[in-house]
Amino acid sequence: MDWIDMLQWPAMAITVAATWLIGSRIATRRKVGFWVFLLSNVLWVVWGLHTSAYALVVLQFALAALNLRGMRKAKQVEQNGATQAGPAGSAEAQ
Repeated sequence: MDWIDMLQWPAMAITVAATWLIGSRIATRRKVGFWVFLLSNVLWVVWGLHTSAYALVVLQFALAALNLRGMRKAKQVEQNGATQAGPAGSAEAQ
């Protein structure tokens, strides 16, 4: 079996770990979670290109963009000294 075929397993495990980290109440863990998500995006792109799973590759780029957006939003909240983003549906939460 090709080593790239095996990337799907660490990619899956890293994605699950990132999801757990993002759900933390501790800001440092959430920050690490964004970076771990980006690592999983890279692994999924490598695997997706190897297996010609182009929809998965496009999805990973979209998810990476959303991760970067989340990192930016989290940093804004941290700089403003707020403990929460605005209420759901408000301009701040979007």
